[in-house]
Amino acid sequence: MKIEVWSDIGCPWCYIGKHRLDTALSGFAHADEVEVIWRSYQLDPGAPRVSDLNLNQMLSRKHGLPPAQAVEMNDQMRQLGAKEGLTYRFDIARYGNSFDAHRLIHLARQHGLQSAMEDRLFAAHFGEGKALGDPETLLALAVEAGLPEAEVRDLLAGDAFADQVRADTEEARRLNVRGVPFVVIDEKYALPGAQSVKVISDALQQAWTEAHPVKTLAVAADADGYCEGDECKLPN
Repeated sequence: MKIEVWSDIGCPWCYIGKHRLDTALSGFAHADEVEVIWRSYQLDPGAPRVSDLNLNQMLSRKHGLPPAQAVEMNDQMRQLGAKEGLTYRFDIARYGNSFDAHRLIHLARQHGLQSAMEDRLFAAHFGEGKALGDPETLLALAVEAGLPEAEVRDLLAGDAFADQVRADTEEARRLNVRGVPFVVIDEKYALPGAQSVKVISDALQQAWTEAHPVKTLAVAADADGYCEGDECKLPN
């Protein structure tokens, strides 16, 4: 079974959405037969690579809110994250461009480390105040996630996987994705937003059941020893 997730490292709901998907998969009986692919999506493609603004300040400026109101709004998000065991520090989380971070996530897929790379980037961005557009920061985070340093340096020095990031964005437009996270299961079922663990679990089970229906083989009428209705037939 294939699960594709469109998300952005700069999206606080995407961090929660990933945590909930991971939790749902941890309790899914067929998790070892599920492939999860993280797709690129940028909420703010025009953001500067690195900015001195924290996310409280950015929210205030972007929407013309009083600083105290922006802090209050982000604090609600912080509390939701805390209930999931996630750390949000909007006072130090830095506004910036996620394009190169998405390129790293594509590289990580080649090494089977997409999930680890996503986790490290989310934690660094929202909890540690790391600038996700800074090449040296990205290099350090990628190596921590297990990627080969030489490959990461080559990627950051060039434009590797840029086309893949753009292709994911175009595919999102084709699917009429209007926000993230956005989960697609087996190219048939879509879950918009950070759905609850139960909703995700139910969707996984439904998709699996429909893809793997149980078929009853035809047996002879005098087959030995089986139960039907409220009685069991015994062998003659």
